[in-house]
Amino acid sequence: MYEGKIIKYYREKYQMTQEQLGKGICSGTHISKIERLHTEYAPEIVTLLSERLGINIETEIIKLNNIKKRLHYWHDVIVMQLMEEMELIYNELEQEELIQISDYINFYNLLRVRYFLMHNLTEEALDIIVEIQKKDHKLTSYEVNLFKHVLGVYYLAKHENLKAIKALKTINEADYTNKEYTYHLAVAYHSIDSPVMAYFFADKSRQFFKEINNYLRVIDAEMLMAIQVKDDGDFKETIQRFESLIKSCDLCHSPARKAKVLHNLAFEYYRRKNYELANKFYKESMSLKDNESSPYLLSLEGYINSAFYGGLLPKDELLQLAMEGLETALKKNEQLYINLFTLLCYLIQDKKQEYHQYLSEQSLPLFEKFGFVYLIKRSKKEMFNYYFEQKKNRKALKIANVLINH
Repeated sequence: MYEGKIIKYYREKYQMTQEQLGKGICSGTHISKIERLHTEYAPEIVTLLSERLGINIETEIIKLNNIKKRLHYWHDVIVMQLMEEMELIYNELEQEELIQISDYINFYNLLRVRYFLMHNLTEEALDIIVEIQKKDHKLTSYEVNLFKHVLGVYYLAKHENLKAIKALKTINEADYTNKEYTYHLAVAYHSIDSPVMAYFFADKSRQFFKEINNYLRVIDAEMLMAIQVKDDGDFKETIQRFESLIKSCDLCHSPARKAKVLHNLAFEYYRRKNYELANKFYKESMSLKDNESSPYLLSLEGYINSAFYGGLLPKDELLQLAMEGLETALKKNEQLYINLFTLLCYLIQDKKQEYHQYLSEQSLPLFEKFGFVYLIKRSKKEMFNYYFEQKKNRKALKIANVLINH
């Protein structure tokens, strides 16, 4: 079944014509039919052609048959986020020449998208997505749904949360057994401030991660569930949940997850205006992150905000931190963080007019484009207070009307 494909691949690799390959063995026309599986042929002919190409046809067939198994294993490793194993398999598959002629080339490329997104290589991921879109009619039903999942993860990486939800909601579970996508749906709903839907899908993902015995991903799901519970009582239950998650991260030796938990705990303190503890946990979270990464910038923004409103650091030190964050954001071309750190620079320098003009003209349209509901609400409240202070009553009432209707 595969002999013809293999012979054609190596013939083209070595830049041989069909006549050159067949000289003394068979005609070029016969080789053309073998390559296209349009004729029967004696095993001896394939053996002779293989020897001329310098390959062992039996070994090549075994390698080709093994590709499907390796790809499914790689998919499982990606879902479980076993990073070292994921790298090993990626490097192994990159060296596998026959993958280009296998029946699983689309499956392979879809998994490469997931791999690149896990390394924050969104441009490389997009290049593959565009190529796959050109031949989506050739995808199997499983690959069609995997493609929707991949698109959802890509949109999340680009902060396009509404697009992520649209893509992920069209997945057909009957044709797609990887329910990890429910976790990404939960993340997307959390990002647009829809706690009920976020909790629902996070719980579904938690059940799936338990079924596949992946405790690290259970931690991810439980953390997502914890931050949906907006208790405004004594806060003890929420603190206990986070403390339990931190212990679980330590037991599993997962500093990356611990950093996420600490960041979310910091935010819970921040929204309750306990700026000192918020600042403490933001700093702990930052200490576990790469200071060139987007997650680091997110925690740095919270650290500066909590220090500013809590009066915990001198303004010149805060401005220096904000400028460093802006420089990193510009280098990475991260529009969200460029906006957030630009706003911080204006805020720290008490440039109210510049702050609110930039907020109105640049930041709010960006937040609305990507569906950052928390940032949209915060921005509109700030604009209302500013217009009210400036006695610009018409603008203040317009903002108030939007907030009330929302």
